Amino acid sequence: MLQKLVINNYAIIDHLAMEPDPNLNTVTGETGAGKSIILGALSLILGERADTSVLINKNEKSVIEGYFDVSKNEVFKKALDRAELDYDAQCIIRREIATSGKSRAYVNDTPVTLGVLNSLTSLLVDLHQQFDHLALEDDNFQMEALDAVGNNVALAENYRQLFYQHKKIKQKLADNRERQSQWQKDADYKQYLLDELVQAAFREDEIEQSEQQLKQMAHAERIISVLQGARMVLDEGEQPLVNELKRIGQQMQGITDLMPELKPLHERITSVWAELKDITNELEEEEGRVILDPAVMDELQQKVDIGYKLLKKHGARTTGELLAIKAKLEDELKATLDINESIDRLAKEEGALYSQLMKEGEKLSAERKKVIKPFAGRINELLVLVGMPNAKFDIRVEKVAPTTHGIDQIHFMLDANKSGQFQLLQKAASGGEMSRIMLCIKSLTAKALHMPTLIFDEVDTGISGEAARQVGVLLRDLSQYHQVICITHQPQVAAKGSRHFYVFKEADKNGRLSTQVRVLKQGERVLAIAKMIGGEQPSEAAMANAKELVGA
Repeated sequence: MLQKLVINNYAIIDHLAMEPDPNLNTVTGETGAGKSIILGALSLILGERADTSVLINKNEKSVIEGYFDVSKNEVFKKALDRAELDYDAQCIIRREIATSGKSRAYVNDTPVTLGVLNSLTSLLVDLHQQFDHLALEDDNFQMEALDAVGNNVALAENYRQLFYQHKKIKQKLADNRERQSQWQKDADYKQYLLDELVQAAFREDEIEQSEQQLKQMAHAERIISVLQGARMVLDEGEQPLVNELKRIGQQMQGITDLMPELKPLHERITSVWAELKDITNELEEEEGRVILDPAVMDELQQKVDIGYKLLKKHGARTTGELLAIKAKLEDELKATLDINESIDRLAKEEGALYSQLMKEGEKLSAERKKVIKPFAGRINELLVLVGMPNAKFDIRVEKVAPTTHGIDQIHFMLDANKSGQFQLLQKAASGGEMSRIMLCIKSLTAKALHMPTLIFDEVDTGISGEAARQVGVLLRDLSQYHQVICITHQPQVAAKGSRHFYVFKEADKNGRLSTQVRVLKQGERVLAIAKMIGGEQPSEAAMANAKELVGA
């Protein structure tokens, strides 16, 4: 709900403030007083583009601010959250136009783009101007209106939830199938690579160990020669070192009683003898492990050659990296099998959801079709009342593939002059007619649909008398559920307002005219409406008529 509108330095408005009430606010004034300028300023905070031509004082910026009570507007709260903007029960929308022509927009003092501003304020204000009724061309609005009058909102919401569930599963299925298609292209090659690695059957560090073993075998004679030479010196020569140390130890043992201080030296010699004896035995064992078998060498060479080939093919450096690649290939090929199972499961789930969705869609469609005739009939009754007795309204339904709003496409049709030829509403109706048709539709859906502040610009153009009175009644009834602001030239409409704003021009001390607005008190209101009836000098009859209208 719009709590306050403040306009500074815009066109012929120096400063202006309006505080609408929650119900029906009527705005009147002489032609050229500035009513459309107020709407122009309001449209700026709704996201319209602007330029410096709107500046009165070229040395000061233009500022337009709208204060909105959004405490009960959950849709707007969620939209703020999606835009990552702070929420407050009172939302302040501000638009500034600098002297340079640069424009800035703010939501609760946070700068936003015009796109964000437009999307947010569309949830706060619905501005109905002649030739500007996009809602009537919007299939969603038409569907929502039909569901509202048929009490099918809950049924439509249930269908919508199913639609989103089906859409989510369908997308997941499509993603899986795309991955499956990509994986299947690579699966044969991956299987070939895996088969190579499986056939090679490498163990951890096997290539490195085989390479080392080959080096040993290539130098086997030298290794054996060195090992045998060492063993000969220690144990098998003419004077083996092991035996000599043993003899020395035995001799040292014989004199330790005579010279006890030699006992530690004897123990060291004995320890060295034991260590050399162990070394001799290990030399013999190592010599026995040196292989000279050509067949074994050939086998090792083949293993290393295969290893080098695979390392190069996979860009790996070690046996461990090859084994990791092998494990990854196994996982990927297993995933191919898993995704096939997942696709089968998702396909069954998608099919079941689609059947359920179509069932709910058919049910919703049937309920809508029940409503069409009485809804169109009620609109036609209202069209007569609002000055369109020759117009015929109708609703056509076309079955389509499931969408967010069902399996129907709704077309609002109009025969403006009893020609028997129905056309799409937006093509058949004039601007004024569109305004009145929109008023009729919204008056029937007011209880069921959440709507923002509704602003009607001269919805009563081209009508008078009883038709104008009926427009006023519809606006008043609509305002019981939604805040309505209506700019009007009709006394019958102006009299229905719960708050009456009067727009006028006033000269300052320098003789410069600027637009002003004020709320009329009861007596002032009667006089203003009397002037709308009888001119600047209203007669007693006009005054009486005005009092009757205001009191009605």
